[in-house]
Amino acid sequence: MSECFSLAIGIGTQNTAGDWLEVYYPQPLLNPEAALIKVISEQLGYSGGNQAIALAGNQCSTLSAALSAAGFTDAAALVASLQGGTRPLVVTVLATDEAPVSTPEAYLKLHLLSHRLVKPHGVVLAGIFPLLPNVAWTNQGAIDINELPQRQLAARLQGQSLNVLSVDKFPCMTDYVVPSGVRIANTARVRLGAYVGEGTTVMHEGFINFNAGTAGTSMVEGRISAGVFVGKGSDLGGGCSTMGTLSGGGNIVISIGEGCLIGANAGIGIPLGDRCTIEAGLYITAGIKVALLDDADNLVEVVKARDLANQTDLLFRRNSQTGSIECKTNKSAIQLNEILHAHN
Repeated sequence: MSECFSLAIGIGTQNTAGDWLEVYYPQPLLNPEAALIKVISEQLGYSGGNQAIALAGNQCSTLSAALSAAGFTDAAALVASLQGGTRPLVVTVLATDEAPVSTPEAYLKLHLLSHRLVKPHGVVLAGIFPLLPNVAWTNQGAIDINELPQRQLAARLQGQSLNVLSVDKFPCMTDYVVPSGVRIANTARVRLGAYVGEGTTVMHEGFINFNAGTAGTSMVEGRISAGVFVGKGSDLGGGCSTMGTLSGGGNIVISIGEGCLIGANAGIGIPLGDRCTIEAGLYITAGIKVALLDDADNLVEVVKARDLANQTDLLFRRNSQTGSIECKTNKSAIQLNEILHAHN
C-alpha cells in the first residue's frame, strides 16, 4: 500500500433515512503506517482512494484480532471497545488530502484540526458546508431538524428532558476532544475544527471558529474568525474581532504574529506581523488610510493599511484630536503579562 493521508475509526449518528449527522473519531491518525492500511484493506475491502466504509458490529472482533496480530494494539483496543454498541460505525480512509465528499470525511478533517494533527489552512476543506447537515445538538445527542418535533414529543411522553443546546452545522469542540493544557470558560464558543494551542485561555466571550485558532499561550477574550491563526503570546482583548475569509476578508488570509495585542473592541482586516498592537476600539481594514509617523510623531506618508500587512513592531492608534489613524513603531509599546500566561 502506498502512503495514506489519514485514517480514523468512528462512532456516528444517522437520521431515520440513514444519512450521517455527525461522527466522533476518538483516535484519528495522520499518515498511518502502510501496514495498518493493509489490514483495513484485507478486512474491510478497502481498495484505495478516499472512502467511508461502514463497519458492522459483528466485524469488530475479527478486525480487532487482525489489528492486534499486526501489532497495532491501540487500534485493536479501540475496535474491541466498539463491540455491542448500538450506534453506526464507520472507518474513514483518506488516501489523499482532497476536498471531502461525505459527512464522515468532513468530520475527520475537523477532528484532525482539533486534535492538533494539522494546523489551520493545513488541510483541504473546500466544499465542506454542504456536507455538514444543520443539526439540533441536544442533551440526547445530534438530532435531525426534521425529526426534532417527534423526538421532543416522545421525550415529553416518557417524562424526559430534551434540551436543544444549539442548532448549527458545527458542534462544540469539547464534545469531541479537549486538547491538553487549555482553559475554555464557555465551551459552546469553540467549534469543532478549532485548533487551540497549549497554554491558551478562552474566556467567556472568546470565540474560535473552525479552521482557526492559536499556536499557544494566548488570552482570547475576542473573536477568532474562520481561517485566522494567532501566534504564541498574542492576546485578544474583550469584544475584539478578526476578519475571516467568511466575513468580508475576501481571499486575504488574516493572521496574527507572536506577541501581539488586539485591544478591547478593536479589530483587524489585515495580517499582522510580530509584536503589533491595535489600540482599543480601533478597527483596521485593508483599505483604510493610515498616517505613518516617525519617532518624533512627524508625518512621513499616508498609506493604505494593506501596505503594512505582515510588518512587525507596529502600533496602530487613533489621534484623539483629529480622528486620523496613525501608525508608529512599537518595540516598547507592549509587554505581555508573563505571570498571567504562566498560569493559562
